Amino acid sequence: MKLFAALAAILPIVSAVETIANKTIYVPYDRETFNDPQVLYARSVELDDGSLLATCEHYSPEPPLVYYPVFRSTDQGKSWTHFSNVTDNVNGWGMRYQPQLYQLSRRVGKWPKGTVLCAGNSIPIDLSQTRIDMYASVDGGKNWEFASHVAAGGVALPNNGETPVWEPHILLHNNRVVVYYADQRQNDTFGQKLSHQTSIDLEHWTDPEDDVVQDTYTDRPGMPSVTQLPTGDWIYMYENGGFFKTENYSFPITYRIHKDPLRFNEAKDMVIEVDGVKPVSAPYVNWTPYGGPNGTLVASAFGDPRLFTNQMLGAEGHWKAWEIPQPAAYSRSITTFKNDSEAIMIIGAGPNPNPNKTNVLSFSIVKLPEVMGDKKN
Repeated sequence: MKLFAALAAILPIVSAVETIANKTIYVPYDRETFNDPQVLYARSVELDDGSLLATCEHYSPEPPLVYYPVFRSTDQGKSWTHFSNVTDNVNGWGMRYQPQLYQLSRRVGKWPKGTVLCAGNSIPIDLSQTRIDMYASVDGGKNWEFASHVAAGGVALPNNGETPVWEPHILLHNNRVVVYYADQRQNDTFGQKLSHQTSIDLEHWTDPEDDVVQDTYTDRPGMPSVTQLPTGDWIYMYENGGFFKTENYSFPITYRIHKDPLRFNEAKDMVIEVDGVKPVSAPYVNWTPYGGPNGTLVASAFGDPRLFTNQMLGAEGHWKAWEIPQPAAYSRSITTFKNDSEAIMIIGAGPNPNPNKTNVLSFSIVKLPEVMGDKKN
């Protein structure tokens, strides 16, 4: 029996990926004392051992400092347990906005292969500062250690003229960890632009470099998401905030494709459009090998609850939209499964604002052949 227990502790978790429709992972423990929107901005990752981690913004009453709760599933989402919290160990502000999870596929600095990263925005209760910090876990997300400060900015208000940093997204490329984010610090020239920084040790970071800079001051490109195509190219998706010759802001989902994920500033903008509809706000993109040699790009947006797919390597005019059971949320993320290319997990935590106090952390797992009717784009 001891031998079986030891093997169970080290062998990867392998179980069938089954479809699940809008299953709740977490409900805020006290609706009356949580601040609006209670929970928001869900993120998940599948680890090398097959387990799933999920987290979100968590608007619990302060004190104590706000944190990111981390939930774990070892049975492909059928059940979940509260596993840990990512807490602010250095600023005394809390981990407030925009968590992002990622697992290292190779060693970086002192951090071994398999280390789980959590980048997020540490912000004090008065919202006077923003700081993208990196935390790391070497035990699958159970315990977290501060790794480094990535970028720091001003007041956490999404207003042109302010100087915050927002919305980190993590990528490992050529032995460098890349953090992409929205950047308002050059506020005399841009309302907001998109930047990245890199590190070879998760301790020291290069100076910021531009990814998206628009010509109009009031434009607000934000919320970057990046994944690789089977050609080796990379797709960079973001919301392209602007007036577009109207009286109101809109945030059409826009993307760029380039062979080098550090040179998206050289690529042209393309837009998701399906039957005349351009989905807006809070994008997330991922890729799965399902669907033939090109695989399938899968994308999500806040402004449209459908799943968007492209089986032509991101070519414009080849996007399709499909109904899924997961409701729209600000912002959903998409996780693929290593042992099932047909399955994807869409996770969200409700809209922003949430005046009815109904937000929960929930997810769905869908099979692309079922969602798409086995049709190619």
